[in-house]
Amino acid sequence: MKFKILYSRKALFLSIQQVALLSVFSCVSTFSFAENLSYAQAEQSVLDSSYTTQANTALDQAAKLQADAVKNIGLPRIDLNVRAYKFHTETDIPLNGVKNNLEQTLSYGVNEKVDQWQSQQNIPSNIIDPLKEALGQGIHSGIGLFPDTAHVVLEDETIRPTVSVMMPIYTGGLTTSTKNIANLKSERSQLNSKQLQDTQRFEVIQAYFNVQLQQQLLQAASFNLSAMQKHYDNALKIERQGFISKGQRMQFEVAHNNAQRGFQNAQANLQASQFQLQNLLNKNSVDQLTTPLFINNENNQQFITFLKSYPESSSLVRKMQMDTQLANENIKIQNAAKKPTLFAFGEYSLDQDQNWIVGVAARYNLFSGIDKNKNVQAAELQHHATELMTARTKQEIENLIYKSYNEMNSSQQSHQLLRQNEKAALENLRIQTLSFKEDMGTATQVIDAQNQLSALKTDMALNAYKYVISLASLLHSHGSIDQFKGYVNQIHTDYIR
Repeated sequence: MKFKILYSRKALFLSIQQVALLSVFSCVSTFSFAENLSYAQAEQSVLDSSYTTQANTALDQAAKLQADAVKNIGLPRIDLNVRAYKFHTETDIPLNGVKNNLEQTLSYGVNEKVDQWQSQQNIPSNIIDPLKEALGQGIHSGIGLFPDTAHVVLEDETIRPTVSVMMPIYTGGLTTSTKNIANLKSERSQLNSKQLQDTQRFEVIQAYFNVQLQQQLLQAASFNLSAMQKHYDNALKIERQGFISKGQRMQFEVAHNNAQRGFQNAQANLQASQFQLQNLLNKNSVDQLTTPLFINNENNQQFITFLKSYPESSSLVRKMQMDTQLANENIKIQNAAKKPTLFAFGEYSLDQDQNWIVGVAARYNLFSGIDKNKNVQAAELQHHATELMTARTKQEIENLIYKSYNEMNSSQQSHQLLRQNEKAALENLRIQTLSFKEDMGTATQVIDAQNQLSALKTDMALNAYKYVISLASLLHSHGSIDQFKGYVNQIHTDYIR
């Protein structure tokens, strides 16, 4: 009987080794025919072809076109005008004044001629005066034949082409501010695109290394399930031999069921993480990921360096500073609305008459129903608000930088301790294995030692993922997450495979 138990122990030890090799081989062979995909390739794929990138490209081009559209806003405006019109109007024109003037003119002319004739012929006045009176009466009667009013009908139908020119001379700063706003919006659009690219990089980091983490957890859960299965099978044999009770065997059964449940959860988590990554990459399947979880054992930059340099590198801070500049230009525009405008104009007719007109015009609004002073005050308050929001955003970024940097350091320190524990766990497994071979230990001790090593590897994977996310969060807050790829292949780096 003792020989049978010893044989069972040795067979169990060999089976554990086989299960470990098979579990590792199965995890590796799962993607043996898949294409390799590094983190750098995944990042580039998202930045090149994602919907967000395409939308930002279109918005950038639109902002540039809008800036180009107003760069010549201060030059003369030339319009070709064509007026085709037809009109009909009727009016009554009074003729009393015309009739009186005509009567007086004719009477004066006739009297003057009669006086000349009288002086030439020496005609007595008693003859001339009745003659003048008779002639004056005849003129009055004749003028009286004309109506007192004239009904006039005016009609016209014509096509009149003209060329008009208008050039602003003084607008109170409106023209300059309009150009500045268009240019600032174009630059802001570029900063917004960079900020969204950085956000996409952070999303890729989370999704890519989450798959790597879930694969590590699945490997640990798979090995733990296999070990518990062998442990439970061995317990059944020992129970039949009468060395353990049913209650002790059921403890192994509960442990096996828990291990199976943990394995199923790990499978589901891995599938969910793979779906998230492939959806982010816009692919039908996830390729073999070649960039493992990692931890840099040394920091390239100190905390104070990140804290001092983030205002120049953070797209968010620079974009909010640009919002302050836009608010300042809005103040100038509101002030320009209170000032007069001066412009030159001209128009030339292209028809046969060739009429033309040139001049200078000034316009100053006296009342429009809009309180311009309140508009100026509102613009100034908006400018002040953007300054305060920028200051608040800087505080939040500094908090994130501090938190991420500390978490990154904590992960590095934990990694060193976990590496020391890994050496101890490996040594413990070696000792328990030798004891089991020499019939000085039990299978439970061997499996527990192996489970401790598996749990340690799980903790190392979780800690490495925490380090990767803390590093990405630090670089994202600082505005230099595009340098994340350089940390992957840094010297003095440990990889979790």
